[in-house]
Amino acid sequence: MTLRRLATGAAAAALIALPFLYKQPYHLHVLVLILIWSFAYTSWSLMGRFGLVSLGHGGFMGVGAYVTALLWNHFGVSPWIGIPLALLAAGLLAMAVGYPCFRFRIIGHYFALVTLALSGIVLQVITATRDHTGGSLGFTPERTKGSVLAALQFVDKETWYLIALLVWALGLVIWYRVDGSMMRHAMEAISEDEDAAAAAGINVTAEKLKITVLSAVMTALAGALYCQYQMFISPDTVSGIAVSLQMVFAAVVGGLYVALGPTVGAVITILLAEALRIGFGTAAVGWDNLIYGVLLVCFIVFLPKGILGSLLDRRAHARF
Repeated sequence: MTLRRLATGAAAAALIALPFLYKQPYHLHVLVLILIWSFAYTSWSLMGRFGLVSLGHGGFMGVGAYVTALLWNHFGVSPWIGIPLALLAAGLLAMAVGYPCFRFRIIGHYFALVTLALSGIVLQVITATRDHTGGSLGFTPERTKGSVLAALQFVDKETWYLIALLVWALGLVIWYRVDGSMMRHAMEAISEDEDAAAAAGINVTAEKLKITVLSAVMTALAGALYCQYQMFISPDTVSGIAVSLQMVFAAVVGGLYVALGPTVGAVITILLAEALRIGFGTAAVGWDNLIYGVLLVCFIVFLPKGILGSLLDRRAHARF
């Protein structure tokens, strides 16, 4: 245990020191994207690991990004206030969708279809209200003329790297807290048999709703941070079914039941997207989603525990 703690501490120190020792802007940019998306994928995995397959998390991410940006541009509300309001909006939306589903036992592929509709509705609302959101052309938060701290608009990559690293670490802490809590045991019982779980005294609706709201709020935070970092958002980049499927792909490929699995998935998705962008330019638009779909089917069939999950499983078997 001591060696494990020393290794964890050394890794944490190396990650914190990285932007001060290696200042290549493009590589730091890629690392920031990996960390932000890792947090989003971890958020999805909190639900997915218990059989709650959501295809609507693109909607929650869109709410987090657009509510923060719209409050800043139209009302001058600082992101330090706008982000909590965006998280509140995402949480209320998750409750509005989740409660009827869980109350009336809408499960499995029916639940996935409901969340798919949610993602589509958010996308359509953003597109339809183009006078305010910019529609399909995208939306750019106004550059601050005052404090960059108050506007959460930092120019240097080092600051954003540290912010993204902190949020990524927060995601891991939440994952481990859930993994070690009674919520995990309750959700595992519910995923096996809802009737038996209810008979054992578990409030099925409340437990499902808690994990759903937590996942939605975390995803909205990822969307808000992505907006503040990129200083440009569009329906295709932070909302819709494509974003939701990207989350599913990354979590499954990396390892749905392992804390660092979504991070491995983020490394694969971001590097794949960057490789296609650099190698093929606009000719490769949409290729990443096609590749995600093909690889997702392959991993579900041949490697259901994902890359990291399978490696850890083989390591455990090798000990015996």
